[in-house]
Amino acid sequence: MAELRHNWALEEVEALFALPFNDLVFQAHTVHRKNFNPNQVQTSALFNIKTGACPEDCSYCSQSSKYNTGIKREKLASVEVVLKQAKVAKEKGATRFCMGAAWRNPTDKSLSKVIPMVEGVKAMGMETCVTLGMLTQAQALTLKQAGLDYYNHNLDTSKENYSNVISTRTFQDRIDTLEAVQNAGIRVCSGGIFGMGEGQTDRASMLRSLANLTPHPDSVPINLLVPIPGTPFENVTPLSETEFIRTIAIARIIMPKSVVRLSAGRIKMGDAMQALCFFAGANSIFYGEHLLTTPNPSTGTDQTLFAKLGINTNA
Repeated sequence: MAELRHNWALEEVEALFALPFNDLVFQAHTVHRKNFNPNQVQTSALFNIKTGACPEDCSYCSQSSKYNTGIKREKLASVEVVLKQAKVAKEKGATRFCMGAAWRNPTDKSLSKVIPMVEGVKAMGMETCVTLGMLTQAQALTLKQAGLDYYNHNLDTSKENYSNVISTRTFQDRIDTLEAVQNAGIRVCSGGIFGMGEGQTDRASMLRSLANLTPHPDSVPINLLVPIPGTPFENVTPLSETEFIRTIAIARIIMPKSVVRLSAGRIKMGDAMQALCFFAGANSIFYGEHLLTTPNPSTGTDQTLFAKLGINTNA
């Protein structure tokens, strides 16, 4: 099961979900240990360079202009502010700095303002990543020329469930941007959000879509929904811990060489749940107290957890 495949059938992924929990997690850990140091976790930092007023209607998002979530609209941060945050993140142990802007898609003028941020972070010796919404092929090439290492563009959910989550763009729009990023030679960071009321088949379908990309995404963020008051998903029934860990494990099995990032939702996870996620194949986290607009454990809390588990970061 550890070979690289890009032809997964939905039934195969659903069969993994149907395995006894212990068998699934053991299989995932075996794949993980074959491809990675099981006691090492990569650390990234995420900074919101432009907040709020996004025209998209993503039902989970605090930054959508469609919902009253209390998020204030902020202009694009200055290059100086962004590089200061990157310096702080590096000092705390982050090796990758990710910059996110609440745009449906950047204009060329807006993109030109992001380029110096990418170049400045790169000059610090950190890996660079941005998430700016949908891109044209030309924009992807511009980012590549600036030295961008990773572009984040999550699929969010399955193709079948997509219209239940977002109506202002399509699943194919996401795929098109990922293809533009890959064609430009930028590494892809793409995952999804789980616990948005989707069924297990939807979780299987979304993971299958990622695993059938050629090549696989280099980074796969697995997010647990953080319900935001004011959004349509504020009262959604939480996903069970075991189901979330199953999702981590299956991502590891079908994308054996991808870095699987335990992303949003960690603030509600206890030490034991996070430890099981790492055992099941997660080997990356976001460092820092905030992920865009949602809370995240402090770096001190994470360092304490890593010390308990004997996990090293690649800082």
